[in-house]
Amino acid sequence: MTTSQHTTGPRFGVNYTPSQGWFHHWLDFDLDAVRADLDSVAALGLDHVRVFPLWPLFQPNRTLVRPRAVEQLGRLVDAAGERGLDVAVDGLQGHLSSFDFLPAWTRTWHRRNLFTDPEVQDGQATYLRTLAAALADRPNFLGMTLGNEINQFSGDPHPDPDRATPAQAADWLGRMLAACEEGAPGRLHLHAAYDAAWYLDDHPFTPGHAAGIGAVTAVHSWVFNGTAQRYGPDSVAVAQHAAYLIELSKAWADDPGRPVWLQEVGAPAPHVPAARAAEFTRSTVAAALDCPGLWGITWWCSHDVDRSLADFPELEYSLGLLTNGRRVKPAGRAFADAVAEARTTGAPAPPRSTALVVDLPAEVTKRSSCGPGGLHFEAFMRLAADGARPAVVLTSRADDPAYLAARGITELVTPDDLGGPGPDRGPAPRG
Repeated sequence: MTTSQHTTGPRFGVNYTPSQGWFHHWLDFDLDAVRADLDSVAALGLDHVRVFPLWPLFQPNRTLVRPRAVEQLGRLVDAAGERGLDVAVDGLQGHLSSFDFLPAWTRTWHRRNLFTDPEVQDGQATYLRTLAAALADRPNFLGMTLGNEINQFSGDPHPDPDRATPAQAADWLGRMLAACEEGAPGRLHLHAAYDAAWYLDDHPFTPGHAAGIGAVTAVHSWVFNGTAQRYGPDSVAVAQHAAYLIELSKAWADDPGRPVWLQEVGAPAPHVPAARAAEFTRSTVAAALDCPGLWGITWWCSHDVDRSLADFPELEYSLGLLTNGRRVKPAGRAFADAVAEARTTGAPAPPRSTALVVDLPAEVTKRSSCGPGGLHFEAFMRLAADGARPAVVLTSRADDPAYLAARGITELVTPDDLGGPGPDRGPAPRG
């Protein structure tokens, strides 16, 4: 199904941000520039990229998916395959780096709900099916992600949300993933949420959706969410945040062996100072690889945002593993070295035998206790600071011997068992 040689262990890739023009490059598509970017990615030893068509450019009218745009996407996927890179494609962009990209047929005079309007759903399904079908015969096409953090449109803090209930969100996810499957049967089709799904009370996209719908669970780990601000850049909480999200996600999965994809993680300055970006990268990768059932790690992002482009939040400009001139940065070298080491010396992570019990229902609406500063977040980090390798289970599964055995869990710990102060705020252990 794939062209990559590296398919036996965790996958390692990067979210592709073009060095010229950012995602606006689709307006002036230059295959030679794309090839040069992909050469610089492949030189890091990575095996896949995640790419982002801009939805309004690909589907400017509800009944028009532009053939030329779809053909350009295919050329990008082919160029990646020539370099040994598999490609995951996000569909509904949607939202990227603080900017929203929504087609005119969903806004202002044509304002219709992204998740509940029947005509919008028809258009979205047609678009996703069209992209998937166009790529279905390419051996290096991994599959579709519905869109980048599209859950952020569904509620606060978005300034103009398209409200939905959890049931409506589940119905929407099911229909959109079915469209991807119709277009490209058997590929890795999934959806991706930002961490409101795990941390924000009453958010309509729930942990159960993330861990139960789609081929794998995707988590996006960003320490600017309050983790770095509260605990400091050198803290255990910062170094373990991605691992925590991976393990937290497993608590809501009915399948004990469901894979988890760390689909986005990066070193955002100044929350992670530039001088610590390489160390953060090493520590984060080491912690994530210590989680059983990891599908892979896809770093955000490949290349920096060109500073000639205006109005990005400051942290977005410098997240690349490479500069705009395709020079490898310290974080890029650290990531490449960690990947090479994992492939030569790494073994599958053993089970995490100690599990933190999270006293929340399977259909959770109140989940802020799992976020930075919350009871369960701090209990996990306290265990990690003490040298444990904690897993997470829901109270509803804590008395299920078969489930616990399937995950290799032999000891259960509650927050009350721990007592004492919050998690260590000192330096994180080195990866």
